[in-house]
Amino acid sequence: MNTSNALTERLRAALDRDDAIALLRGAIGAESITGNEANFAGFLESQMKAREIGDIHVSDFLPDRPNIRGERKGAGSGKRLLFIGHTDTVHVDGWREHWAGTEREDPFGAPIIDGQIWGRGAGDLKAGICSSLAALTLLDKAGIKLKGDVAFAFVGDEESGQPGTGVSAGIKDYTASIEAGVVAKPDFTVYVEPTQLAVYPAQIGFFITDIKITGKSAYFGVPELGRDALKASHAVMSALWEHSDAISARTEHPLIGRGFLLITGLSGGGFIAVPEECTLSLIRKLLPGESLDTAAAELESVIRGAVSDPEMKIEISYPAGRDHALGGSAAEIDQELPEVSMLCAAVGEAMAGRGTIQGAPFWSESPFFVNRLGVPAVYCAPGDIRNCHTFEEHVDVEEYLAGIVAFATFMARYCGIVE
Repeated sequence: MNTSNALTERLRAALDRDDAIALLRGAIGAESITGNEANFAGFLESQMKAREIGDIHVSDFLPDRPNIRGERKGAGSGKRLLFIGHTDTVHVDGWREHWAGTEREDPFGAPIIDGQIWGRGAGDLKAGICSSLAALTLLDKAGIKLKGDVAFAFVGDEESGQPGTGVSAGIKDYTASIEAGVVAKPDFTVYVEPTQLAVYPAQIGFFITDIKITGKSAYFGVPELGRDALKASHAVMSALWEHSDAISARTEHPLIGRGFLLITGLSGGGFIAVPEECTLSLIRKLLPGESLDTAAAELESVIRGAVSDPEMKIEISYPAGRDHALGGSAAEIDQELPEVSMLCAAVGEAMAGRGTIQGAPFWSESPFFVNRLGVPAVYCAPGDIRNCHTFEEHVDVEEYLAGIVAFATFMARYCGIVE
């Protein structure tokens, strides 16, 4: 056994499986649908205190909606590592009905079934949060002290399923604290979105666009007196699909593929008359390096150019601003960075076949670090994004436990061990 693998094996032998599993089941049991982050923050505060994490700070980013942060100070000669994740989950509408009469019926019951822990938030992303906390406990059990600091920040308002929420208000507040010098800036960040223990150094960007086309209604027998908004919307959609094909043909990113837009909604008509109003919704996927402002301007030109009637009114809005007023920026760091390779190696040692470099097919909040603060960040955690936000949300127990060992190994190597 080489020296590198010896650390991983030492940590694996010290892992308290029962404590780790109880931590995740308790986290799932602390319901935290967006807007109710305080419930989970209270659970995390008690766990962080029990695990001897210091400088715990709980503060509201919006009334009665807190972020929580803390850290374990090292000996003072190592780097500062941050683990961050969002505390809120999507809703559970229909869950109980879907699983009625089964052991999965309670979305917050966290049953263990066939080696998997089930429940809302299991993968997205309480397994990641719990892995990071349990990793610090594992280092303690193994008698390993760090030179550098390990910081934790758990923020609300990442999910976008509840009315009036989901604008990343929590991380905006946290990153503002870093910019103000209230919170120390990390050297490297792991955002614990579910990746099945792959490492994601790149992610997509996005914006959502709502389009309202207004014409003029008229009795169906004399359509020439009206202006058909539904017909205009057909022209707009045809132009948008052509635009999507053109976007896709431009370039392909090696980790996250091609850009495109997807029309996600159409509504119009309803009377036996010329339709006066029609609304469309779409989402645009952006690649690293693409400007949201440029992409939006290009989109608006396509939309307005598709409607020849100057009497047709077109309104365009962007309802999902995140780190940018229009949406969420794409982000990418150099996958050859030593810390990225170090994390990949730690994960691969903890679980064979994991720790590969991939790209995030979702948007989350790493751009606040990569683009805004200039701090390299990746996504990495147990859990499969494909079953999140569904009635199938669960995490494999062995993958979760491997994540703890991997994070502990990475903490030790990145921050340095006090000999």
